[in-house]
Formats: sequence, structure tokens, C-alpha cells
Amino acid sequence: MPVRLPVRRSARPTALISMTPEVRALALPSDLLERLRRSVDVLDLVVRDFGDPGVRKELARTDILLTGWGCPRIDSTVLADAPRLGAVIHAAGSVKGHVALDVWERGIAVSSAAGANAVPVAEFTVAAIRLAAKKAFHLAARYRVSGHEDHTLDPGMGQVGRTIGIVGASRIGRLVIGLLAGSGYRILVSDPFLQPAEAAQRGAELVDLETLLRCSDIVSLHAPALPETHHLLDERRLSMLRDGTVVINTARGALIDTDALVRECARGRVDAVLDVTDPEPLPSGHPLLSLPNVQVTPHVAGAMGSEIRLLGEYAVAEVERYVRAEPLAGRITAGELQHIA
Repeated sequence: MPVRLPVRRSARPTALISMTPEVRALALPSDLLERLRRSVDVLDLVVRDFGDPGVRKELARTDILLTGWGCPRIDSTVLADAPRLGAVIHAAGSVKGHVALDVWERGIAVSSAAGANAVPVAEFTVAAIRLAAKKAFHLAARYRVSGHEDHTLDPGMGQVGRTIGIVGASRIGRLVIGLLAGSGYRILVSDPFLQPAEAAQRGAELVDLETLLRCSDIVSLHAPALPETHHLLDERRLSMLRDGTVVINTARGALIDTDALVRECARGRVDAVLDVTDPEPLPSGHPLLSLPNVQVTPHVAGAMGSEIRLLGEYAVAEVERYVRAEPLAGRITAGELQHIA
């Protein structure tokens, strides 16, 4: 049996990139790659298959895996080929799909750029809230059918005094609250892990979910997709919404019972702005795509196109912190898996 020689460490950590070539081009353009190389030695390939013999050879001298969309799952089989691996740094949001529990069990640091991805989602959501407060979606549909109408004196119009309900004080939910605070809204928030004092400090009032649904003009969802949040807004809870309430979902489609939402929207009682749906994508001819009081976008709230660079910048900065033995800004622990998206 051949003897396996000890791996000789280089003077600097070695990083291996695993994402699609298209994602790498947007997340790590030349200037960011150059910045990355100032901290680590970057192996000259983009990994799509950890089982490839050439990749397995490179894994043996990899200290950092810099991952992104398209990265295969990292499990015990991959770890067996990566004895030096100390960190998985993800240039995207959730790590649930590609990082197995084996990684944490071996003491490997895991970080996500979810904090960077949260910013465009929050900004998209706030834009939707502001448009909804102006009844822009509702009136645009009426304009197409009935022509121009003057709503200048409509007391139901405008930003001031509207009650916004934030379901889930997640990273994105808190950003949305911060962007809305001080703008004339009354902000309600419902989250089982949030304390009243923290909610008040952020400019919101902590209430239970049913109170939020009954009192809000606009309800925005920011909870993770977990067994206990599946169909969080079911038929019973959707019926609690006041007539004219707008439901905004930029989180996960399964938070809403789609059939129940269709019924409420078809009656004209509730409007919806949906960047995520269940199922996703919606099949051709689905009623959500034709109802005039429902706006559906194809999951575009998060980092898209040129914004993907933000994820790369975050990940490169995280690599720099790791090399300097500083705390990781986006560190994810195994215990957080059950609460994050």
C-alpha cells in the first residue's frame, strides 16, 4: 500500500473557488480576484464537481472554499479529500442547500454573504411598501380598465399614518424596519424571538401575529421557510386581514397558502405583491398571473446581475478577516440552521 505523505503547507492559505463560471464572472471580476490574491493563493480552476480526480487533488491543499451559486454539496465525502479545509465562505445567501452538518462537526468555519444579499431584498421590499401605500399597484390595474381618475383627496392614499406589519424580524425584516422608521408609518412586528425593548429601539411595536394581521394596511413577510412557518398565512389568518390590505412576500413562497390567497385576491378583498410563490415558478395560466390586483415578479428581489458583485465583495472581505484571524462577520453556526432561510 502506498504511503500517503504529509501535505506540505504553503506560506499562505490556499483558496479553491466553487460556483458556476457565469456567477464567478459577476461575483469575482478581475479587480476582486486581484484583491483576493493579495491574501491567499487562488487555485486556477472553477469547481463544478468535487468528485473529479483533478479537483480531488486540489482539495488536498485547500484551506478555504470560496463558494457560490452552483456549488455542489459539501459533505463527509468531500471533507475526506480536504484535510486542510478550515473555512467555507459562501458568496451568496443561504448555505442550507450545499453545506452538510459534517462541515460544522469537523470544526470548519462557515460564513455566508446573506448580509450583503439582504440589502437589495430590503430595498426592493421598501419600494413595494411605498408603492402599495400609494395604492400604485391597485390603481395601475384600474387605470388600464377605467382610464384616469383623480385620487388626490382619497384619505386612503399616502404614506403618512399607514400601519405596516413586518412578519419576522430576520436580517431582512430588521433592515426593512430600519428603512421605514421615521417615515410616518406605524410599524408592527411579529417574531417569537424578538423582545419588546429591541423592537421599540428599532422603531417598531412587538405584537402577536394575529393582532398584526388585523391591524395592518400592508403586511410584509420576512420569516424563514421552516416546518412551523409552512402556510403561516393560511385561510384562517388571511381572513383576518382588513379589506384592501396588501400582502407582500419577498421571503419564501410556502409561507402563504397559495389557494387561499388566490380566493382572497379573486374576491378583490386583498391585494398581493409577490416576488416568491408556491410553486415556483408558477405554471402558465396560474390565476395569480392574471388577477389584476396581484403583482408577481420572478424572484428578483435579491442580488441580481451587477448586484452579484456585492456578494463577491463581502466574501473577499470575509476571506481577509479569516486570514487575519478576525471574527467572521457572516459566520453561521450549526445551531442557527433551524432558524435561518
